[in-house]
Amino acid sequence: MIPEIPASWQAHLDGEREKPYFVKLEEFVAAEQAEQTIFPPAGKIFAALELTSYEDTKVLLLGQDPYIQKGQAHGLCFSVEDKSARIPPSLRNIYKELKDDLGVTPPKHANLTNWAKQGILMLNVVLTVREGQSNSHKNKGWEQFTDEIIRTVSRKETEVVFVLWGAHAQKKIPLIDQEKHKIVQGAHPSPLATGFLGSRPFSKINRFLRESGREEIDWQLPD
Repeated sequence: MIPEIPASWQAHLDGEREKPYFVKLEEFVAAEQAEQTIFPPAGKIFAALELTSYEDTKVLLLGQDPYIQKGQAHGLCFSVEDKSARIPPSLRNIYKELKDDLGVTPPKHANLTNWAKQGILMLNVVLTVREGQSNSHKNKGWEQFTDEIIRTVSRKETEVVFVLWGAHAQKKIPLIDQEKHKIVQGAHPSPLATGFLGSRPFSKINRFLRESGREEIDWQLPD
């Protein structure tokens, strides 16, 4: 089943669960969970919202689909729960760019929970997936829900930095009030794409936060 929306977000997403699309989504996810192995585990579907409250959100980093292998997906985009697991290729590029941009030493793991605790809402567009099958829960309703989360963050009075890597994420730009918020966009960090390395997104994020009077992100992840 899909868990309750975390308390800090409930008032801002009021009534979303009662809408027909979410009722169908919940039925679909429940059926998948009964017959298949689904990631992340049910209790971690809303981990991004649990770790980063509405009030604390100052950066929104948008991913696409959860990881499809056991021990990886835990509700945060780009992050891998198991600290002994292999670091995915996209995250390796993120770490490489972090070092080149800000001199951050790459950790030996792929768990990004520490970033979420600093106010980065690490949101995937689709929040569940079937084991071994990328995009298997695409177009089932999650996109409508996460679009509403993006709109909700865009309605915040305090400035938020939206980080959109790749064409898929950049399709969400019309949901964002660009007069109020900042957007950092560029190529996806996947090795299959080009243009991410050298784009210096992390120093841009911290500069925007500093200019708006917010505390910068400490990108160094503890080992």
